[in-house]
Amino acid sequence: MLHAEVHGPDDAPTVVLSHGWTCSTLFWTPVLRALGPDLRVVLYDQRGHGRSETPRRGGYSTTALADDLCAVLRATVRRGTRVVVAGHSMGGMTIMAAADRPEFRTRVAAALLASTGSRELVPAARVMGGPSRLRSALHRALLAAPLPLGPVTPLTRAGLRYVTMAADAPADMVDLCVRIVHACRPVPRARWGSVLMTLDLSGSLHHLDVPTRVLAGTADRLTPPLHAHRLAEELPSCEDLVLLPGVGHMTPLEAPERVCEVVRGLVHAHLTAPGTADGTASPLKEAG
Repeated sequence: MLHAEVHGPDDAPTVVLSHGWTCSTLFWTPVLRALGPDLRVVLYDQRGHGRSETPRRGGYSTTALADDLCAVLRATVRRGTRVVVAGHSMGGMTIMAAADRPEFRTRVAAALLASTGSRELVPAARVMGGPSRLRSALHRALLAAPLPLGPVTPLTRAGLRYVTMAADAPADMVDLCVRIVHACRPVPRARWGSVLMTLDLSGSLHHLDVPTRVLAGTADRLTPPLHAHRLAEELPSCEDLVLLPGVGHMTPLEAPERVCEVVRGLVHAHLTAPGTADGTASPLKEAG
């Protein structure tokens, strides 16, 4: 079973938020706060994360990510109603993977891809230095090691901030990031990391033909801006590429107001403009 939750009025325009690797619904707290009370916001925990069930060994794939997003859309979005979907990192990959599904195509009006990429994640990462072969080996170990992260210490906090956030990221957001990532169970973390190592959504990307905006931080070490530029070039209907100077990978934590601004722009343009479908949706049913 998936854990899903709805915030805001049932008759308001709806936004569905999909979090990334090692995160949970808690990750969206700053964005949810910035969006305010006049939108209906759907959050869910990816399988193996947060309060969603841990799948068996065969339950880790981009197909599974797409299955789960479509289950959430079926459960929370009334037929004939369209929504804005926003995904961060693996959540953006989820959107790409689901782009050709009927549930997605009939319910999604527009999308935001934040701090994400469609392929070649390991070669492009800039967490470690050194020769490319050694760097790739270290990045693969970082993704797929099923080891507990251990207690939060000043050293582990500093290490996680270095990997995922900019040097001047707000201290309270670093603390929230550490809390979320350390809560991720080691085995799902490693198995999803293995999926990311070989990810290639090039084919799915061309099905994502709804109006889409791409957002990235220029100091992102995990999915450097070259991914954002590539997405902007390859998406069938990219409306905008938003680069946030000096921001790291965790854009919804480091710059929630900017993420909110882009999401609200999509809502205004594609859910509330004259002639578009309204943003109402049915009350939540638990997705499974």
